[in-house]
Amino acid sequence: MPEAPSHYLCNKPNGKVDVASDSSITKSSNNKALKYIEDVTSNADEIQKRVLAEILSSSAHAEYLQRHGLDGRTDRDSFKNIMPVVTYEDLKPDIDRIADGDTSSILCSKPISEFLTSSGTSGGERKLMPTIEDELERRSLLYSLLMPVMDQFVPGLEKGKGMYFLFVKSEAKTPGGLLARPVLTSYYKSSHFNNSKQRYDPYTNYTSPIESILCLDSYQSMYSQMLCGLSQNEQVLRVGAVFASGFIRAIKFLEKHWVSLCRDIRNGTLDPEISDSSLRDAIMRILKPNPKLADFIEAECMKESWKGIITRVWPNTKYVDVIVTGTMSQYIPILDYYSNGLPLVCTMYASSECYFGLNLNPLCEPSEVSYTLIPTMAYFEFLPLEKTKGHANISISHPDQELLVDLVDVELGQEYELVVTTYAGLYRYRVGDILRVAGFKNKAPQFNFVCRKNVVLSIDSDKTDEVELQNAVKNGANRLAEFGASLTEYTSCVDTSTIPGHYVLYWEISTNDETPIPGSVFEECCFEVEGCLNSVYRQGRVSESIGALEIKIVENGTFDKLMDFALSQGASINQYKTPRCVKYAPIVELLDSKTVSSYFSTKYPHWVPGHKKWRMFP
Repeated sequence: MPEAPSHYLCNKPNGKVDVASDSSITKSSNNKALKYIEDVTSNADEIQKRVLAEILSSSAHAEYLQRHGLDGRTDRDSFKNIMPVVTYEDLKPDIDRIADGDTSSILCSKPISEFLTSSGTSGGERKLMPTIEDELERRSLLYSLLMPVMDQFVPGLEKGKGMYFLFVKSEAKTPGGLLARPVLTSYYKSSHFNNSKQRYDPYTNYTSPIESILCLDSYQSMYSQMLCGLSQNEQVLRVGAVFASGFIRAIKFLEKHWVSLCRDIRNGTLDPEISDSSLRDAIMRILKPNPKLADFIEAECMKESWKGIITRVWPNTKYVDVIVTGTMSQYIPILDYYSNGLPLVCTMYASSECYFGLNLNPLCEPSEVSYTLIPTMAYFEFLPLEKTKGHANISISHPDQELLVDLVDVELGQEYELVVTTYAGLYRYRVGDILRVAGFKNKAPQFNFVCRKNVVLSIDSDKTDEVELQNAVKNGANRLAEFGASLTEYTSCVDTSTIPGHYVLYWEISTNDETPIPGSVFEECCFEVEGCLNSVYRQGRVSESIGALEIKIVENGTFDKLMDFALSQGASINQYKTPRCVKYAPIVELLDSKTVSSYFSTKYPHWVPGHKKWRMFP
């Protein structure tokens, strides 16, 4: 296989950075990384064959492969003919055995080092993904490719720092003693990440000390990371978090706590609420009294408008590095507002199951983001959506194995569900992500992330997915603009306490107090949302098997409380995304307790029999 690029090693005896020599080393490392991308994408199919053979040969004696009769074969045809396509539920009995302490080679010949927990708000259930030590190397490899790609578009980033808000969560142990934690917690606590913080590495040259990232107290971690970012404001060239929602939460934190932050910067002291001793020591090595900077930040934060606050406080910022694809796209307007229209960069595509690929055109518009899957990460297959009759039917548990196509055989413009075979013991595993082929880098396809496949709302025979709901809500909320208001956050649920049942949307809105919004406008919002939902839903409304959609307006700050509740239940702040559908009774009760008004659609949405495309012809 092509030689993987080395990490950015440049240790200095005095701990200082020699910009001239380090720039040349960075350029050399970048060139090697770009050549690696060129090589693996040019030879995608050959590499995929070798990856599959490596995975199967290294785990030839694993119980799972033996059980299905692979019998040591490593060729692609045998694998496709024999091994089933599976979901988490198919693997759960084996995963439970490992979690309970069975150390035999069940899924993988190499020891399972820990479990990576999937996001608590994706699919509704935390899943345990097995991993092995070698996977850290693959994750680190993908991280090492990001800055060389970015340097082509924004050169000179090695001369400054990144202000990234990164967090860990507390770990759990399975009955068998294995750690179970989110993938980012695992990575931030690994030697790969910690060692990169101790050497010159332009990707992990952050304003935050490692102690602030590893602090389990979310308030102390956020406060210290924001304080360090503010105190080094002129060195900051890029800002970010994992998800757009996390970065916006950081800005809201600044909005709430700038007085105490400025006091600490002015005096070179640290708020007593930061009680973690190792964290205090780390911050005090960075923090020096700076009254001039404190006055500057204070003046900016005291202004009535926070438009462009990122470029005002961190004036050298080149871009905002956050995920804004999928449902995170709803945060684009507020990010544009805070950043004065800085580029919003989505750099990589990864999950708890596997790290997949990266964005080779990072300054593209958010709507055009595509990810190039790196063929060395895992063995990739794709389940065509049109072969499973569209979104409504892709939840079938065991599709015909012959339907799956290989990485180099996907077709431009087509949508697929991603299926992976990993080094850590997942074989033909359905990830649940829907991807659309946007183009190719040499022979490797580039994909738009479309959505998670799971349906979020259903009353009768209707099935509303996350993307459809997002688009409908967006169109309905457009009615607020004429009143100087906008939708800042939302979620939904199904209310079956009424007969018939109906959809409920919880909206948190930002308003202009000088222009009150009449109730009739929210009723029109309900109607607009319904008009954008699928024909099965609209038929149900017309036939009265589905009740009128309801919008409940909640107090400002309600969704912060929803996140706080999720974190208190063990969710990871790095992986937290506002759930677009809620079913858990305490969450629904929280939302209902914060509801200040509610409105229903007063009209039936338009519906006529037949498909839309049938009506295109006489």
